Amino acid sequence: MSFFDDLRNLDRNNVGGWPKSIKVFFAVLIIALILILGWWFKISEQQDELKRVQAKETTLKADFSKKQAQVVNLEAYEKQLEDMKEELRQLIGQLPGKTEMPKLILAISQAALAAGITNELFQPGPEVMKGFYAEKPIQLRMSGTYHQFGAFISAVASLPRVVILTMHDVALKPSGGAAAPAAKGKGVAAPPGGTLTLEGTVKTYRYLDDAEIAAAEAAAAAKDPKKPGARPAAPKGGK
Repeated sequence: MSFFDDLRNLDRNNVGGWPKSIKVFFAVLIIALILILGWWFKISEQQDELKRVQAKETTLKADFSKKQAQVVNLEAYEKQLEDMKEELRQLIGQLPGKTEMPKLILAISQAALAAGITNELFQPGPEVMKGFYAEKPIQLRMSGTYHQFGAFISAVASLPRVVILTMHDVALKPSGGAAAPAAKGKGVAAPPGGTLTLEGTVKTYRYLDDAEIAAAEAAAAAKDPKKPGARPAAPKGGK
């Protein structure tokens, strides 16, 4: 009798009397089913977890390599930071201080007069605190020639303290008329030997000393108590 005939004639109530080949077949079938179900419900989850752990391992290794490189170069980074702080201290030290600001504004005005420029308006405004420095707006209206303005700028650049002037809403136009377009690269058109009028607001800057920074931080904290910290203090070194 063949295997298939034995399979068709099985007595379900007498499992012990089944032929050996049928017993072996079902034993193998049950073992295979157990293995398949075990892989499906257990091993596949572990494989997914293994992939996640391997991906995390790759990320951690990359992060470790990056931090290791930073640690190796830590001394060089610290030296670079100190060099930058020293450079900042030197730059701040070149800016005018609180006591020098009035004299500096007067020197700017006198430099314009010495260049032959007419100061129709030269009005300093209130200072605005900006971190470790303060900006001083100056409303001005000046009249002069190109050469006179050039001499004025040269005189300001030669002052003992570094003077930074930034232009805000400044217009340059021929005196007595509106600003006129000029030939490319030649600025505002003006009659030969004629005068120009410079009008608008310029800002100059000075550093804040430690007491001023502390006062500004206290005022900011009083105004907004929830705000963590105030402004970062500049490195010491300004005169």
